[in-house]
Amino acid sequence: MATGNLSLLTPQVFTGENYQIWSVKMQSYLEAFDLWEVVVEDRPVAPLPPNPTLAQIKAHSEEKTKKFKAKTLIQNSVGDSVFPRIMACQTAKKAWDRPKVEYQGSDRTRQMQILNLKRDFESLSMQEDESIAKYSDRISLIVNKIRLLGEDFPDNRIVEKVLLTLIERYESKISSLEESKDLSTISLAELMNALQAQEQRRALRQDKQTEGAFHVQNQQPSKGKKTLQ
Repeated sequence: MATGNLSLLTPQVFTGENYQIWSVKMQSYLEAFDLWEVVVEDRPVAPLPPNPTLAQIKAHSEEKTKKFKAKTLIQNSVGDSVFPRIMACQTAKKAWDRPKVEYQGSDRTRQMQILNLKRDFESLSMQEDESIAKYSDRISLIVNKIRLLGEDFPDNRIVEKVLLTLIERYESKISSLEESKDLSTISLAELMNALQAQEQRRALRQDKQTEGAFHVQNQQPSKGKKTLQ
């Protein structure tokens, strides 16, 4: 892919917070302009041979330019508080690795973070006054943090967690799903859509019951009110 005109919207500037989110966005940005391999491989530019051809000169120049572009993009995507940490880095890879070490930590630290998040995930349970959407958001928050740390976390594990921790009012829906589908293969989106649909129907019935009771109450004559002769 040509890298002459960098026109895609750059990721948010990294100021020292939410490193995992920034790094994912930044990697995608570099990949979009065919610059990610320049960062991770960090190969030196081979010198030109004696009496190089025009094609060799052009290829050599393009390879050097890509290295400069990758380093420049990384430098421009960090805030002034972070830039001093990478300004002495001579290559794009070194400029990329320095924030990773400082803000994500060592592999051991990362594994401890993942372990703690998995414990938080296992302790989750749905509250009686909680909607499916809010419970899903709580689960997604933890799962996304785990995934941003580079750990694979399959959807079927989330589906199993939801099925095991739903409150009693969803048992009938789970039973009907068991009769019509294989819950071991149901997608997370399909499960959430089915549960939210039941929740909406239940809320609609409650609204109608409340409206009906209010209507009946208004139709009853007030006690002690005399009828005019």
